Amino acid sequence: MRVLVVGGGGREHALCWALAASPLLTKLWCAPGNPGTARVAENVPIGALDVAALVAFARDNAVDLVVPGPEAPLVAGIADAMGLAGIRCCGPSAAAARLEGSKTFTKEICDAAGIPTALWERFDNAEAAREFVRRRGAPIVVKADGLAAGKGVVVAATVAEAEAAIAEFMEQGTLGEAGASVVIEECLFGEEVSLFALCDGTTALPLGAAQDHKRVGEGDTGPNTGGMGAYSPPPALTPALEAEAMARIVRPALAELARQGTPFRGILFAGLMLTADGPKLIEFNVRFGDPEAECLLPRLQSDLLPALLAACDGELADFDLRWRPVASLCVILAARGYPGTPIRHAPIGQLAAAEAVPGALVFQAGTDRLDGQLVSSGGRVLAVTGTGADLHAAHAAAYRAVAAIAAPDLFHRRDIGWRALGR
Repeated sequence: MRVLVVGGGGREHALCWALAASPLLTKLWCAPGNPGTARVAENVPIGALDVAALVAFARDNAVDLVVPGPEAPLVAGIADAMGLAGIRCCGPSAAAARLEGSKTFTKEICDAAGIPTALWERFDNAEAAREFVRRRGAPIVVKADGLAAGKGVVVAATVAEAEAAIAEFMEQGTLGEAGASVVIEECLFGEEVSLFALCDGTTALPLGAAQDHKRVGEGDTGPNTGGMGAYSPPPALTPALEAEAMARIVRPALAELARQGTPFRGILFAGLMLTADGPKLIEFNVRFGDPEAECLLPRLQSDLLPALLAACDGELADFDLRWRPVASLCVILAARGYPGTPIRHAPIGQLAAAEAVPGALVFQAGTDRLDGQLVSSGGRVLAVTGTGADLHAAHAAAYRAVAAIAAPDLFHRRDIGWRALGR
């Protein structure tokens, strides 16, 4: 099988790493990739949003399967374009990808399918949104309706914070068109977890769960980020709660999308709040999470490639996924200044020493090479994953590997997994 992975971050490095282990694989490309993906795949200098060029490359190189990593090309219709070219693409159509591209669309699917979620209202007018917030009070959640690269959600502890978010999104235009309208929700309370499912349009197969750490600071303080670390499996999501979430949230969404003529194929990511009333949906995403992928894929014992093919071909009903009996924990090393303006070209050394730590893997996210030196090229730079018999062992392996890396201009949280580990 000839496979093209689309994207250039830590998630895509993890996908390439997992796919490279498949005995079915004959050739692997990554577009645009990074220095990490170059170790297991051939990088192609095509941007993830250049759908026409990606289709041309896939057609010219007889690619059998395209695996998009990020959400933006899916929302832009890469799966549709590949389908028209006769190329399998493990991802939803643009119509189904509205689950991530539009908060309103997701809420409407929830309402139609009876999926438990927060009470909500949509607003196109900033003053009407402010009046609603004043009426409802705080805490309350303000979400940009469109794609905002993880920066379009504010959990406001006060009415003033919510009003500031409304002004920023709708009047100051900090998120562009994504923030022109907002969804305002009640604030849910409980443990937040990420549940993944591999879908073929009618069948949803559990693909593991993780707990992400969104805040930049230890103790879950400071501004939200794209994720500063994660661990899997999350003890809070018991097998019974996972089964409930699949039955009441994931499968009803899949059925409703099929009923509307937009069947979902690919990886469905359900962000859940485990409330006193059971799991409730926070949001859907239409791809692997990052850094959740860097946690989940090292735990997967089954060959990933045939599973993705089965999702494309509608053959998941009799498919079985097996998992290694290990836990995993991922620590993100970010460039100083993140999540604001990160320092660029920060030197990185001693990755080989980190990778030599038993149970450790290093996935590259925002990296580049400058005059032969590995340097940072983005906010989140490295994803260091440890695996072990339990979360304590995984935590130890990950942080031993982090300590081995020489990168004085990168920082990390020292408390990843603190809830589950009781620290």
